[in-house]
Amino acid sequence: MENDNKPERIISAKETNGDKQLDMTLRPKKLDEYVGQEKIKDNLKIFLQAAQGRGEAIEHVLLYGAPGLGKTTLAHVIANELGANIRITSGPAIEKSGDLAAILTNLGEGDILFIDEIHRLNRTIEEMLYPAMEDYALDIIIGKGPSARTLRLDLPKFAIIGATTRASLLSAPLRDRFGITYHLDFYEHNDIENIVNRSARILNVEVGGSAASEIAKRSRRTPRVANRLLKRVRDYCEVKGDGRIEDDHCLSALKMLEVDELGLDWIDRKILEVIIDKFAGGPVGLNTIAAATGEDMATIEEVYEPYLMRLGFLDRSPRGRIVTDIAYKHLGRKKPMQSNLI
Repeated sequence: MENDNKPERIISAKETNGDKQLDMTLRPKKLDEYVGQEKIKDNLKIFLQAAQGRGEAIEHVLLYGAPGLGKTTLAHVIANELGANIRITSGPAIEKSGDLAAILTNLGEGDILFIDEIHRLNRTIEEMLYPAMEDYALDIIIGKGPSARTLRLDLPKFAIIGATTRASLLSAPLRDRFGITYHLDFYEHNDIENIVNRSARILNVEVGGSAASEIAKRSRRTPRVANRLLKRVRDYCEVKGDGRIEDDHCLSALKMLEVDELGLDWIDRKILEVIIDKFAGGPVGLNTIAAATGEDMATIEEVYEPYLMRLGFLDRSPRGRIVTDIAYKHLGRKKPMQSNLI
């Protein structure tokens, strides 16, 4: 493959196997430890206190937003605040009705069932969830054909916390059964810097000068990316220095990782440069970009392109993608005299 000798995409917000242990180590336990998402936290405090005051199970909660913003972490925080057990699964993992039945019948009173990628539940499983979410009951069909009958099992009062990166893919009936919906947005720079400093303290790493700010600038406003960069910079400083993250070693590490001050990596730059060098800045179709870069079309559209568009480096038009003036400036490239606007 074309990219076999390239470095891994360290700024990807998707969870990797290496992130799981780090996430567990750095995960806040209470709302007061959770940095950022202030409006959600304020709402959650009232919501949780009201439910606890009435001695009731909380309503079902839907969390949606881009990967790496803390949906799983927030689910654990809610469970910790309530002193509740949390059971974790995902939409693709629940393949059969028996899988769901086994999970639901093993829940206790007040427990929380966290379903990641809930938009990937198949329709049969989803329909089984409806009575469980509304009536705390599970309908099981026994037998087949005319002799089939339905057995209803009562369930303890529990709460489902669903997480998704694609809220638009949730069916309306499932979405309507969530009492509370929160959208996790990208974090402000100061919040990411605070997350870097908090993570450094937990990892027992000293961060000096503006190193935390430099890491935060390159994190794409995403905590998972910030923590992954911190881990890599820490490794570099342990090998090249005394373990303390100072400005010079921090910048050297980030340069080695090929992550620039806006969080662009080699794939982002490759996409922009291909459009500039081969197609005069665009417009050019997505399938053509995929063929020219050797990247999958869906991956470009769903993973790489959104951040470039959020920065204003890429525009969409009816005829294709166009590299903007500020992207030319960031790359240090001179824009051709002819206009590509349509």
